[in-house]
Amino acid sequence: MRVGIGYDVHRLEAGRKLILGGVQIPYVKGLLGHSDADVLIHAVIDAILGAAGLGDIGTHFPDSEWIYKDIDSTVLLKKTLDLIKNKFFINNIDCIIVAQEPKLAPYKDAISKNLSKVLNIGIDRVNIKAKTEEGLGFTGRKEGIAAYAIASLSEKCIDS
Repeated sequence: MRVGIGYDVHRLEAGRKLILGGVQIPYVKGLLGHSDADVLIHAVIDAILGAAGLGDIGTHFPDSEWIYKDIDSTVLLKKTLDLIKNKFFINNIDCIIVAQEPKLAPYKDAISKNLSKVLNIGIDRVNIKAKTEEGLGFTGRKEGIAAYAIASLSEKCIDS
């Protein structure tokens, strides 16, 4: 078994959609980034790549490449699965989204279902937690959203 950790953060800005885990969340601001700025999926990608020993999201999907401009992060997650599919399978994903606003409890099930579908694993293998920072730091001041993820992978048995 192998474990990787992922982290991402993006600034909140008016005029952008708020996408978390591939789910659009109604809010007055969205996350600013080269892609759709889905901090949760970016953290999951880094966790998977880390567990597989394959570097990080910037290595595989650099923000200097225009092909990734405004791309749906679920596409990047699927490409990440393609990188590991011959050697590893995902045991589980555990995530934390840090946001003062909006309240994310009503969306956790939809996010879990979407990630389960994209990752092609059971919903019982995807866990989403949402936290505030009690008004502290950039997330507490509603300037941005952060996400953490841990991925557990196992190597596939390959018959010789």
